[in-house]
Amino acid sequence: MTQRFPAPAKLNLFLHVVGRRDDGYHLLQSVFRFIDRCDAVHLTLRDDGRVVREGDLPGVPEDADLTVRAARLLQPYAPAGAGVGIRLEKVLPMGGGLGGGSSDAATVLLALNRLWRTNLTREALQRLALRLGADVPVFVFGRTAFAEGVGEILRPVELPPAWYVVLTPPVTVPTAAIFAAPELTRNTPALKIAPFSAGAGRNDLQPVVVARYPEVARHLEWLGRFGEARMTGSGACVFASFDTEAAAHEVLRQLPPAMQGFVAQGLDRHPLYDYCAG
Repeated sequence: MTQRFPAPAKLNLFLHVVGRRDDGYHLLQSVFRFIDRCDAVHLTLRDDGRVVREGDLPGVPEDADLTVRAARLLQPYAPAGAGVGIRLEKVLPMGGGLGGGSSDAATVLLALNRLWRTNLTREALQRLALRLGADVPVFVFGRTAFAEGVGEILRPVELPPAWYVVLTPPVTVPTAAIFAAPELTRNTPALKIAPFSAGAGRNDLQPVVVARYPEVARHLEWLGRFGEARMTGSGACVFASFDTEAAAHEVLRQLPPAMQGFVAQGLDRHPLYDYCAG
């Protein structure tokens, strides 16, 4: 039997680059918030010990697929013979800064933690998640979070309800290239406490992306007519926050035909939050 599990997008309400480690990884501060726009991960349990990707993901070889790698990382903790078939139903754009690949991987960890009855704690799953990428642990953490370090030091924060208009420029932004840009600001003063205002902070990556991708600049300019617009992650998606669903849909109604976007509600918890303890 195949089961379907949601993999929600995230928004970086702000993203500061506060330093760089000796190994080259950047030190960040950010607030992550999940939204109810989701990929879907379809899992079919197998008893032959194989982890198999069902279907193709253009440009991503099976062994590099984070969902396959996630299942294989968890497999040593599962009963002998535990395997799984994985099929992705992609809704979130790749290279959009919405965390789609990281979220897909975390959903595999959370879902298989229950289906394989590995019963790992949240902390243990977060350690596995970090081996897959800096954004994966926050999806296992499962709550709106103030993040530090490379993204793995997480504290829960409370935010008011919000609806977001998210625009999806038709470009794919390579995260590694943006972080490697010589003009990137890497010395933003570290915050002592998490800012709770939706308009607090900024995205330090945004000026780099805007200079290189005019489409991102164009979408930011249009959305900025209606509120505080900023980029999420390393882009390309941009968003603005609104107090009501009606206000967000009114903005989306005015979207020019050449642009695409959607309205999403902020989530306080990951849909699979209860799939691990701790």
